[in-house]
Amino acid sequence: MIDKTCLIENMHPRFKKGMTVMVGGFGVPGTPFMLIDTLLATGVSELTLIKNEANEDHMGLSKLIEAGRAKKIITSHLGLNATVIGIMNRGEIEVEFYPQGILAEKIRAGGAGLFGFLTDIGIDTILSKKKQTVTIDGRKVIAEPALRADVALIHAAVADRSGNLVYEKSARNFNPLMATAADTVIAEVERVVENGSLDPDQIHTPGAFVDHVVELKELTQEYGILAHHVI
Repeated sequence: MIDKTCLIENMHPRFKKGMTVMVGGFGVPGTPFMLIDTLLATGVSELTLIKNEANEDHMGLSKLIEAGRAKKIITSHLGLNATVIGIMNRGEIEVEFYPQGILAEKIRAGGAGLFGFLTDIGIDTILSKKKQTVTIDGRKVIAEPALRADVALIHAAVADRSGNLVYEKSARNFNPLMATAADTVIAEVERVVENGSLDPDQIHTPGAFVDHVVELKELTQEYGILAHHVI
């Protein structure tokens, strides 16, 4: 029987200096706060972080950035985090912005094994600066490279021991995409069930994409609005 469940302490060797880390979530829903805290506790530094946003001040991904562990973040916006905006403005972290849909597609392309994709979004804006462009049928478009990571940290509501995942409501945001686009995928989950317990039609991420499953012992205050009464 396949069993990918493990203790959170066993994940520490997976984190290395200078690695690229994708982190799921959009605000609170879907953000793997426990795994972020675990990464912070390892002391690993010079990270490149990929997340839709940096969470709010002093929570989630913001903790890593405030602790000086990240050299770069690839993101869509930082508008809810004045602390990280200050760090960016002081030049203490490199920030690479993309429209949310472009960021999602870059990750999806990475998960599909593509080198990238072509788009005209942002062609006449600062988004096209320093970007490779090509002309197709008389139209100039941007060649957007795909994104992949060394590790993806994701949050799901339920997993079986084989790593099949079910997300709850809006927690199904960047998590499914990121689960396909990293060399190692670690999922924290609110509940683990036995193999064969999940309806195949309700599985959002197949276990083939997931390397490790860590069960949350409790939902701390950071998880706030997450509901956890599924299946």
